[in-house]
Amino acid sequence: MKATWLLGAAALMLPAPVLAKSSSVYLQAPDDPRAITVRGVGDGRADDSAAIQQAIDAAAEGGHGGVVFLPSGRYRISRTIFVKSAVRVFGVGPTRPEIILGDNTAGFGSGVAAMVAFTGEDQYRVGKAPVPPRTSVPFDPSIFDATSSTFYSALSNVDFRIGSGNAGAVAVRFRVAQHGYLRHVDFHIGSGLAGVYQAGNEFENLRFYGGRYGIMSEKTSPAWQFTLIDSEFQGQRDAAIREHEVDLTLVNVAIRDTPVGIEIDRGYSDSLFGKQVRFENVSNAGVLISEENNVFTQIGFADAVAVKTPTFARFRDSGKTVAGSGARYQVKDFSYGLKLAGLGTIGDYATDVEMAPLSRAPARPAAKIRALPPVSQWTNVRDLGVKGDDTTDDTAALQRAIDTHRVLYLPMGRYRVTDTLKLRPDSVLIALHPSLTHLYLPDETPAFMGVGGPKALIQSAKGGNAIVHGLGLWTGGVNPRATALLWRAGEASEVNDVKIQGGGGTVLTKGSPIGFGDPRARFDGQYPSIWVTDGGGGTFAALWSPNTLASAGFYVSDTKTPGHVYQLSAEHHYRAEIVLKNVENWEFLAPQTEQEVQDGVNAVSTEFHNSRNILFANYHGYRVTRSIKPMDAAVKLYNSGDIRFRNVHVNAESGFASCDAKGCGTFTRVSKFPFENAIKDMTRQQEVREREFARLDLPAAPTAAATQSGVPVSPGVEKLADGFYSIAGGAVDANGKLFFIDRFFQRIHGWSKPEGLTIVADAPLDAVNLAVDRSGDLLVLSSAGRDGTVFSIDPKKPVDVRVIAPTPARAHNGASTLLPVNVWANGEFADRIDPATYAYPPLSHFFVDKLGEAKAQEYVSPDGSLVLPAFRVWNQGPDDHRGWRWSDTLDAYGLVAADAEGRVVVTNASENRTYSGRVAESGRVTDLKIVADRGGESVARDASGNLYVANGQVFVYGPDSRLQRRIDVPERPLQLLLGGPDRRTLYILTHHSLYATGI
Repeated sequence: MKATWLLGAAALMLPAPVLAKSSSVYLQAPDDPRAITVRGVGDGRADDSAAIQQAIDAAAEGGHGGVVFLPSGRYRISRTIFVKSAVRVFGVGPTRPEIILGDNTAGFGSGVAAMVAFTGEDQYRVGKAPVPPRTSVPFDPSIFDATSSTFYSALSNVDFRIGSGNAGAVAVRFRVAQHGYLRHVDFHIGSGLAGVYQAGNEFENLRFYGGRYGIMSEKTSPAWQFTLIDSEFQGQRDAAIREHEVDLTLVNVAIRDTPVGIEIDRGYSDSLFGKQVRFENVSNAGVLISEENNVFTQIGFADAVAVKTPTFARFRDSGKTVAGSGARYQVKDFSYGLKLAGLGTIGDYATDVEMAPLSRAPARPAAKIRALPPVSQWTNVRDLGVKGDDTTDDTAALQRAIDTHRVLYLPMGRYRVTDTLKLRPDSVLIALHPSLTHLYLPDETPAFMGVGGPKALIQSAKGGNAIVHGLGLWTGGVNPRATALLWRAGEASEVNDVKIQGGGGTVLTKGSPIGFGDPRARFDGQYPSIWVTDGGGGTFAALWSPNTLASAGFYVSDTKTPGHVYQLSAEHHYRAEIVLKNVENWEFLAPQTEQEVQDGVNAVSTEFHNSRNILFANYHGYRVTRSIKPMDAAVKLYNSGDIRFRNVHVNAESGFASCDAKGCGTFTRVSKFPFENAIKDMTRQQEVREREFARLDLPAAPTAAATQSGVPVSPGVEKLADGFYSIAGGAVDANGKLFFIDRFFQRIHGWSKPEGLTIVADAPLDAVNLAVDRSGDLLVLSSAGRDGTVFSIDPKKPVDVRVIAPTPARAHNGASTLLPVNVWANGEFADRIDPATYAYPPLSHFFVDKLGEAKAQEYVSPDGSLVLPAFRVWNQGPDDHRGWRWSDTLDAYGLVAADAEGRVVVTNASENRTYSGRVAESGRVTDLKIVADRGGESVARDASGNLYVANGQVFVYGPDSRLQRRIDVPERPLQLLLGGPDRRTLYILTHHSLYATGI
């Protein structure tokens, strides 16, 4: 494999990009009195930086964002323009406005320097920017980067041009969250580094010309998918897209005249899925894949076309390639990563390719996202008597406007409605800011009260081609029959950039209060927010549906009309986020769900009922780190089949930024309560324990007479006890007796064969993890107190609680050092690129650094035999019991001690690998070596050096790191401990049960 700089040199001989001018999407400014217009010169010579920044700041002044219009013109800038949260910039006029970076502009000649940077706010109230983006010119340490709470920020219909001598320039930095987008933008990158650095949420209709890269990106700020639709790349010197961990989803994207189409950074993985991607004259590889033996590497394509692209896929580490099939070929299906043969199976790495030569290349598909009608056709509802003043009942006026005009524009405002608005088959409703433009129901609207079937705020006509774009919809707190959008329109219809209000990022007013404090506002007390039914279908893009009052965020029923869902975020519901019932012929690309600690502990991510012919790709099923209750599966299937899962990611960890006396930075916290299984087929009674995989094809739904096969169990696995809420934190004493914690009930249990199950202690002391010292006393790590607490008890006299104060770390001869058995560490969310070389440190670097940190303080057991380093504790929420505490030791499923030779085995779930290291002074671990190619909840090592790794099942590795066998358990194993009188009993702790097997 040639070095990157050689690829770049070769690319200098590529044909010059075709610089076709894109037409303006908004040929005139919509009439909106609340919008701010930039008053710049726009002649390409004057410095318009101050004028653009002034308009953006004015739009952001109220704290909730706004709309900025940038008229046609050529706007030269000399410094970074900061776009604040929820500000949307729209180019308006007969030609697209263009933001220009002149030749050799100071500050843009090296490193990474952004022309426009989308910024965030003090999300965690830390008082200063923990990791200010070092891409601003000039650098400003007070700037907060966009974060996972940066919503609604956008830029559309504005082009960028980078002059010569600006090798570090990137047009846009865009690490935003929901309802953030770039649309209708041409990037003439020229000498620059990239068009976009740090991408987020959703992009449409972008064209990238020249530059070293079109897009460069790491993980998004909320750590879920980024989707690019209907876009083109041409003439990049190194690669069209260079990225890692961004969960890249491509739909109808063309890549031309570049050495590499998509390059995944060395040492990193990604979940990449492309539908109808086109590669033309891509000389080295359509996709360059790294970390091929990593479960987080999940690569899929469907219906790709390649022309003059001799190598479709190249594996960086092994050098393997997937060659093309002639000068022109189609890749009907491509998948690389962990492949599951079926339900209930464990995955193996596989490459699946369905490829065939083409006699001629087909035309590029039509755009997946429909163009809006020109602004000249928009009728402003204010001109038709609609007030939008948060007080007037606009129902009659809006319905009359819909009945008499096809295309309606709603300026920013609050539109009060008291009955269903019924669209025409060809209706188009347009707004430009879904946070500041709402249609809403006041509480206790008579037509929406009582017991009865669903009643919609907006209802489409059956079979039509309607469009709803850019609106916020709020069904009020006390309207039990309400559904926000009842959609019966056909495949040509579209719902885009629509926010269901009532959850995160909601800004309401006196006329439309949130109502969550009203006891009549029942969680899970309304119909689904978006309900597609009765033959409905169409395209659904960039939607956010987090209303906890609704029973589901996105619900599809009783339809065979094709549906295409791109970048859906459905969150915070009590039962299910996404539901499909009696559905065929749908695809979900980049669906994301999230369950919160209060409103999601009993919720599943997605349910399929009697559904088939479904594609579910680049899927994220996330439970917040604050979750306190186990949940068995993210996806549940009922009598459903012919479902194609591609690139599945089920997780419960996140990064956050913080500052304290010790400094600022980004940190990762991880929950002990992710979904136990990715998928559970309730009909077949089978589970998918793998939470990260690239491919699973489910067969047709079973017949009623099909045999239920259940979950496999290895011989010799015995259930010792059950009925627990969630157990972990165990330890074994010198006699082999097991102690463990059921944290919810604040109980410390004991188990031995002579005694069976006992309760050792039940004091309300928030015990989390245990260890047994040489004298037989329990060292207990507790989450009580701002920095946690450590105490010691005698199992025979547990009421004698001896609190252990932290002391300065020092050497202890003959003592064993305790460490967390599982650690999550991958350096999330800080810019990790070296601005001099544009290289990234290896992923394992972050794990090595974390374990290599010296701990200033430690806790020592009363008898001096155990030392627990004082890992840094992070707090969120109140200082009392209502707050949350995170640290590597509190997050772990248990603690592990070094052996007689001073080595310890720990597992890193962020890499899915298990390591051995040598324990040094102050709790440091050095000389880390990979000893198993799986990692997960915990690991145990027996006297012969065999390793037992909990990762969906129990995987047994020999001293040579080769997989020997697997132990299948009825429930997902969490903590593994070796005990019994002869240390030949493997105790297996799951959430609800305790198992054992002989070794």
